[in-house]
Amino acid sequence: MIVPKKNDEQTATEKSPFEVGDEVAFQIKKQDFTGTIEKAYKNSFLIGFESSDPDIIDTYHNKTVINWQNLKMVKQGPRPKKEEESAEDDK
Repeated sequence: MIVPKKNDEQTATEKSPFEVGDEVAFQIKKQDFTGTIEKAYKNSFLIGFESSDPDIIDTYHNKTVINWQNLKMVKQGPRPKKEEESAEDDK
């Protein structure tokens, strides 16, 4: 049975410090990679990355899903201004 999310309830991904567009570091098969977050899920992210290892390319096709707790921030992507901040700037 799927329980719908309450309007005031945050998912694990919404609580994470990562957002779409961030560059992150992670490991696959004990190898270190960096990639860019392309999509957010409930507790993980879809990450696009590049590899020169033919086995990794064949298995993952330059995309993987990783739990946000297994990611490390490399470079934060651009963040849009929140509505509250932009309203204060207009004053």
